Amino acid sequence: MTFIAHLINGISLGSVYAIIALGYTMVYGIAKMLNFAHGDVIMVGAYVSFFGYTSLGVNPIVAILLAMLTCTILGVVIEKLAYKPLRSAASLAVLITAIGMSYFLQNAAQILWTPTPRSYPSLIKFDALNIKLFDGELTISSETVITILSCVVIMALLVFITQKTKIGKSMRAVSEDKGAAQLMGINVNATISVTFAIGSALAAIAGVLLCSFSPVLEPTTGSLPGIKAFTAAVFGGIGSIPGAFFGGVLLGIIEKMSQAYISTEIADAIVFSVLIIVLLIKPTGLLGKKQHEKV
Repeated sequence: MTFIAHLINGISLGSVYAIIALGYTMVYGIAKMLNFAHGDVIMVGAYVSFFGYTSLGVNPIVAILLAMLTCTILGVVIEKLAYKPLRSAASLAVLITAIGMSYFLQNAAQILWTPTPRSYPSLIKFDALNIKLFDGELTISSETVITILSCVVIMALLVFITQKTKIGKSMRAVSEDKGAAQLMGINVNATISVTFAIGSALAAIAGVLLCSFSPVLEPTTGSLPGIKAFTAAVFGGIGSIPGAFFGGVLLGIIEKMSQAYISTEIADAIVFSVLIIVLLIKPTGLLGKKQHEKV
Protein backbone atom coordinates (compact mmCIF):
# COMPACT_ATOMS: atom_id res chain seq x y z
CA MET A 1 0.00 0.00 0.00
CA THR A 2 2.92 2.33 0.71
CA PHE A 3 4.17 1.81 -2.85
CA ILE A 4 0.74 2.65 -4.26
CA ALA A 5 0.57 5.80 -2.12
CA HIS A 6 3.98 6.94 -3.40
CA LEU A 7 2.91 6.13 -6.96
CA ILE A 8 -0.26 8.22 -6.68
CA ASN A 9 1.70 11.11 -5.13
CA GLY A 10 4.17 10.84 -8.01
CA ILE A 11 1.38 10.94 -10.59
CA SER A 12 -0.13 13.97 -8.83
CA LEU A 13 3.17 15.87 -8.76
CA GLY A 14 3.87 14.77 -12.32
CA SER A 15 0.47 16.10 -13.38
CA VAL A 16 1.50 19.57 -12.18
CA TYR A 17 4.77 19.27 -14.12
CA ALA A 18 2.79 18.10 -17.16
CA ILE A 19 0.46 21.13 -17.09
CA ILE A 20 3.48 23.45 -16.90
CA ALA A 21 5.28 21.46 -19.60
CA LEU A 22 2.26 21.78 -21.90
CA GLY A 23 2.74 25.54 -21.81
CA TYR A 24 6.44 25.18 -22.67
CA THR A 25 5.84 22.70 -25.47
CA MET A 26 3.04 24.71 -27.09
CA VAL A 27 5.14 27.87 -27.28
CA TYR A 28 8.16 25.96 -28.58
CA GLY A 29 6.08 23.98 -31.06
CA ILE A 30 4.53 27.07 -32.64
CA ALA A 31 7.01 29.92 -32.02
CA LYS A 32 10.17 27.76 -31.86
CA MET A 33 11.40 29.55 -28.73
CA LEU A 34 11.91 28.61 -25.09
CA ASN A 35 9.95 30.86 -22.76
CA PHE A 36 11.97 30.55 -19.54
CA ALA A 37 9.74 33.18 -17.92
CA HIS A 38 6.93 30.61 -17.93
CA GLY A 39 7.80 29.41 -14.43
CA ASP A 40 7.44 32.95 -13.09
CA VAL A 41 4.05 33.38 -14.75
CA ILE A 42 3.06 30.40 -12.59
CA MET A 43 4.15 32.36 -9.53
CA VAL A 44 2.12 35.40 -10.60
CA GLY A 45 -0.96 33.22 -11.05
CA ALA A 46 -0.52 31.75 -7.58
CA TYR A 47 -0.20 35.23 -6.00
CA VAL A 48 -3.28 36.56 -7.83
CA SER A 49 -5.40 33.59 -6.73
CA PHE A 50 -4.01 33.90 -3.18
CA PHE A 51 -4.92 37.58 -2.80
CA GLY A 52 -8.21 37.11 -4.63
CA TYR A 53 -9.23 34.45 -2.13
CA THR A 54 -7.72 35.87 1.08
CA SER A 55 -7.95 39.65 0.58
CA LEU A 56 -10.91 40.10 -1.76
CA GLY A 57 -12.80 37.16 -0.29
CA VAL A 58 -14.00 35.89 -3.67
CA ASN A 59 -15.13 32.34 -4.39
CA PRO A 60 -12.21 29.92 -5.04
CA ILE A 61 -13.39 29.35 -8.62
CA VAL A 62 -13.51 33.12 -9.20
CA ALA A 63 -10.01 33.45 -7.69
CA ILE A 64 -8.71 30.82 -10.13
CA LEU A 65 -10.46 32.49 -13.09
CA LEU A 66 -9.01 35.86 -12.02
CA ALA A 67 -5.54 34.29 -11.95
CA MET A 68 -6.09 32.79 -15.42
CA LEU A 69 -7.22 36.15 -16.83
CA THR A 70 -4.26 37.98 -15.29
CA CYS A 71 -1.72 35.43 -16.55
CA THR A 72 -3.30 35.36 -20.01
CA ILE A 73 -2.91 39.14 -20.32
CA LEU A 74 0.60 38.96 -18.86
CA GLY A 75 1.63 36.24 -21.32
CA VAL A 76 0.39 38.21 -24.32
CA VAL A 77 2.09 41.41 -23.09
CA ILE A 78 5.39 39.55 -22.56
CA GLU A 79 5.17 38.11 -26.08
CA LYS A 80 4.41 41.49 -27.65
CA LEU A 81 7.04 43.49 -25.75
CA ALA A 82 9.89 41.03 -25.22
CA TYR A 83 9.69 38.31 -27.86
CA LYS A 84 7.96 39.67 -30.95
CA PRO A 85 10.75 42.20 -31.75
CA LEU A 86 13.25 39.30 -31.60
CA ARG A 87 11.31 36.89 -33.80
CA SER A 88 13.95 37.04 -36.52
CA ALA A 89 16.89 37.37 -34.12
CA ALA A 90 19.37 34.66 -33.17
CA SER A 91 18.11 32.05 -30.73
CA LEU A 92 20.72 33.13 -28.17
CA ALA A 93 19.25 36.65 -28.04
CA VAL A 94 15.78 35.24 -27.43
CA LEU A 95 17.10 32.92 -24.72
CA ILE A 96 18.87 35.78 -22.89
CA THR A 97 15.70 37.90 -23.14
CA ALA A 98 13.62 35.07 -21.66
CA ILE A 99 16.02 34.68 -18.73
CA GLY A 100 15.97 38.46 -18.21
CA MET A 101 12.16 38.48 -18.21
CA SER A 102 12.20 35.70 -15.63
CA TYR A 103 14.39 37.73 -13.26
CA PHE A 104 12.30 40.83 -13.90
CA LEU A 105 9.10 39.04 -12.82
CA GLN A 106 10.79 37.61 -9.71
CA ASN A 107 12.10 41.00 -8.62
CA ALA A 108 8.80 42.71 -9.40
CA ALA A 109 7.06 40.11 -7.20
CA GLN A 110 9.49 40.84 -4.36
CA ILE A 111 8.68 44.56 -4.60
CA LEU A 112 4.91 44.07 -4.89
CA TRP A 113 4.42 41.23 -2.42
CA THR A 114 7.69 41.15 -0.40
CA PRO A 115 10.02 38.11 -0.28
CA THR A 116 8.29 36.79 2.86
CA PRO A 117 6.91 33.26 2.24
CA ARG A 118 3.13 32.96 2.62
CA SER A 119 1.03 29.97 3.56
CA TYR A 120 -1.19 29.15 0.60
CA PRO A 121 -4.72 28.06 1.56
CA SER A 122 -6.34 25.05 -0.08
CA LEU A 123 -8.82 26.24 -2.71
CA ILE A 124 -9.98 22.65 -3.27
CA LYS A 125 -12.20 21.47 -0.45
CA PHE A 126 -14.03 18.17 -0.45
CA ASP A 127 -13.69 14.91 1.44
CA ALA A 128 -10.70 12.71 0.72
CA LEU A 129 -11.25 9.40 -1.05
CA ASN A 130 -10.81 6.28 1.06
CA ILE A 131 -10.11 3.15 -0.98
CA LYS A 132 -10.07 -0.24 0.72
CA LEU A 133 -7.23 -2.51 -0.39
CA PHE A 134 -6.32 -6.04 0.55
CA ASP A 135 -3.67 -4.86 3.01
CA GLY A 136 -5.37 -1.75 4.41
CA GLU A 137 -7.02 1.51 3.40
CA LEU A 138 -5.59 4.09 1.01
CA THR A 139 -6.53 7.76 1.49
CA ILE A 140 -6.28 10.07 -1.52
CA SER A 141 -6.55 13.80 -0.82
CA SER A 142 -8.88 16.10 -2.73
CA GLU A 143 -5.89 18.06 -4.06
CA THR A 144 -4.45 14.87 -5.58
CA VAL A 145 -7.73 13.93 -7.26
CA ILE A 146 -8.31 17.41 -8.72
CA THR A 147 -4.70 17.71 -9.90
CA ILE A 148 -4.74 14.42 -11.82
CA LEU A 149 -8.20 15.02 -13.31
CA SER A 150 -7.27 18.59 -14.31
CA CYS A 151 -4.17 17.38 -16.12
CA VAL A 152 -6.06 14.71 -18.09
CA VAL A 153 -8.86 17.13 -19.04
CA ILE A 154 -6.43 19.89 -20.07
CA MET A 155 -4.39 17.53 -22.24
CA ALA A 156 -7.54 16.19 -23.92
CA LEU A 157 -8.78 19.75 -24.58
CA LEU A 158 -5.44 20.81 -26.06
CA VAL A 159 -5.36 17.79 -28.37
CA PHE A 160 -8.91 18.60 -29.48
CA ILE A 161 -8.08 22.29 -30.04
CA THR A 162 -4.93 21.58 -32.04
CA GLN A 163 -6.49 18.83 -34.15
CA LYS A 164 -10.13 19.86 -34.66
CA THR A 165 -10.43 23.66 -34.48
CA LYS A 166 -9.54 26.42 -36.91
CA ILE A 167 -7.07 28.07 -34.53
CA GLY A 168 -5.50 24.67 -33.91
CA LYS A 169 -4.98 24.13 -37.62
CA SER A 170 -3.44 27.60 -37.82
CA MET A 171 -1.09 26.68 -34.98
CA ARG A 172 0.02 23.54 -36.77
CA ALA A 173 0.52 25.45 -40.01
CA VAL A 174 2.62 28.14 -38.30
CA SER A 175 4.61 25.41 -36.56
CA GLU A 176 5.44 23.80 -39.90
CA ASP A 177 6.33 26.96 -41.84
CA LYS A 178 5.56 30.54 -40.82
CA GLY A 179 6.18 31.94 -44.29
CA ALA A 180 3.93 29.44 -46.05
CA ALA A 181 1.23 29.89 -43.41
CA GLN A 182 1.26 33.64 -43.96
CA LEU A 183 0.94 33.16 -47.72
CA MET A 184 -2.13 31.00 -47.08
CA GLY A 185 -3.79 33.89 -45.24
CA ILE A 186 -3.03 32.85 -41.66
CA ASN A 187 -2.32 35.67 -39.21
CA VAL A 188 0.98 34.44 -37.78
CA ASN A 189 1.24 37.17 -35.11
CA ALA A 190 -2.27 36.49 -33.82
CA THR A 191 -1.66 32.73 -33.80
CA ILE A 192 1.52 33.10 -31.73
CA SER A 193 -0.27 35.48 -29.34
CA VAL A 194 -3.09 32.96 -28.86
CA THR A 195 -0.49 30.28 -28.15
CA PHE A 196 1.11 32.44 -25.45
CA ALA A 197 -2.35 33.22 -24.04
CA ILE A 198 -3.27 29.53 -23.74
CA GLY A 199 0.12 28.62 -22.25
CA SER A 200 -0.10 31.44 -19.70
CA ALA A 201 -3.65 30.46 -18.69
CA LEU A 202 -2.34 26.93 -18.08
CA ALA A 203 0.46 28.47 -15.98
CA ALA A 204 -2.16 30.05 -13.69
CA ILE A 205 -3.89 26.69 -13.19
CA ALA A 206 -0.52 25.06 -12.55
CA GLY A 207 0.32 27.75 -9.96
CA VAL A 208 -2.89 27.04 -8.02
CA LEU A 209 -2.36 23.26 -8.15
CA LEU A 210 1.34 23.54 -7.28
CA CYS A 211 0.68 25.67 -4.19
CA SER A 212 -2.22 23.42 -3.15
CA PHE A 213 0.21 20.50 -3.39
CA SER A 214 3.07 22.36 -1.63
CA PRO A 215 1.46 25.28 0.28
CA VAL A 216 4.36 27.75 0.40
CA LEU A 217 4.15 30.83 -1.82
CA GLU A 218 7.10 33.15 -2.48
CA PRO A 219 8.56 35.06 -5.47
CA THR A 220 10.75 32.09 -6.48
CA THR A 221 7.92 29.54 -6.21
CA GLY A 222 7.84 28.85 -9.95
CA SER A 223 11.59 28.68 -10.62
CA LEU A 224 12.48 25.05 -9.83
CA PRO A 225 9.11 23.58 -10.93
CA GLY A 226 9.52 25.54 -14.17
CA ILE A 227 12.95 24.01 -14.79
CA LYS A 228 11.64 20.53 -13.96
CA ALA A 229 8.65 21.04 -16.26
CA PHE A 230 10.99 22.11 -19.06
CA THR A 231 12.93 18.93 -18.33
CA ALA A 232 9.66 16.99 -18.59
CA ALA A 233 8.88 18.62 -21.95
CA VAL A 234 12.32 17.64 -23.30
CA PHE A 235 11.98 14.20 -21.69
CA GLY A 236 8.71 13.52 -23.49
CA GLY A 237 9.70 15.26 -26.72
CA ILE A 238 9.42 19.03 -26.80
CA GLY A 239 6.79 20.24 -29.23
CA SER A 240 4.61 17.17 -28.57
CA ILE A 241 1.50 17.62 -26.38
CA PRO A 242 1.23 13.89 -25.46
CA GLY A 243 5.01 13.93 -24.91
CA ALA A 244 4.73 16.79 -22.39
CA PHE A 245 1.94 14.90 -20.59
CA PHE A 246 3.79 11.59 -20.32
CA GLY A 247 7.11 13.29 -19.64
CA GLY A 248 5.63 15.26 -16.74
CA VAL A 249 3.90 12.26 -15.17
CA LEU A 250 6.99 10.05 -15.51
CA LEU A 251 9.19 12.77 -14.04
CA GLY A 252 6.89 13.13 -11.01
CA ILE A 253 6.87 9.37 -10.44
CA ILE A 254 10.67 9.16 -10.69
CA GLU A 255 11.07 12.07 -8.26
CA LYS A 256 8.67 10.67 -5.64
CA MET A 257 10.05 7.12 -5.89
CA SER A 258 13.60 8.46 -5.57
CA GLN A 259 12.63 10.43 -2.45
CA ALA A 260 10.87 7.41 -0.93
CA TYR A 261 13.32 4.62 -1.70
CA ILE A 262 16.72 6.23 -2.34
CA SER A 263 17.26 9.69 -0.84
CA THR A 264 15.42 13.00 -0.68
CA GLU A 265 18.75 14.81 -0.98
CA ILE A 266 19.68 13.40 -4.38
CA ALA A 267 16.17 12.98 -5.85
CA ASP A 268 16.60 15.98 -8.14
CA ALA A 269 19.99 14.69 -9.31
CA ILE A 270 18.38 11.34 -10.16
CA VAL A 271 15.63 13.08 -12.14
CA PHE A 272 18.11 15.02 -14.29
CA SER A 273 20.34 11.95 -14.66
CA VAL A 274 17.40 10.00 -16.09
CA LEU A 275 16.84 12.85 -18.56
CA ILE A 276 20.49 12.68 -19.68
CA ILE A 277 20.27 8.90 -20.18
CA VAL A 278 17.04 9.17 -22.18
CA LEU A 279 18.45 11.90 -24.43
CA LEU A 280 21.62 9.88 -25.03
CA ILE A 281 19.47 6.96 -26.20
CA LYS A 282 16.75 8.99 -27.94
CA PRO A 283 17.79 12.64 -28.49
CA THR A 284 14.29 13.71 -29.59
CA GLY A 285 12.70 12.52 -26.32
CA LEU A 286 10.24 9.68 -25.76
CA LEU A 287 7.56 10.85 -28.21
CA GLY A 288 9.48 13.47 -30.17
CA LYS A 289 9.85 13.25 -33.92
CA LYS A 290 13.16 13.59 -35.71
CA GLN A 291 13.19 16.76 -37.81
CA HIS A 292 15.11 16.87 -41.06
CA GLU A 293 16.72 20.21 -41.78
CA LYS A 294 16.45 21.44 -45.36
CA VAL A 295 19.66 22.63 -47.00
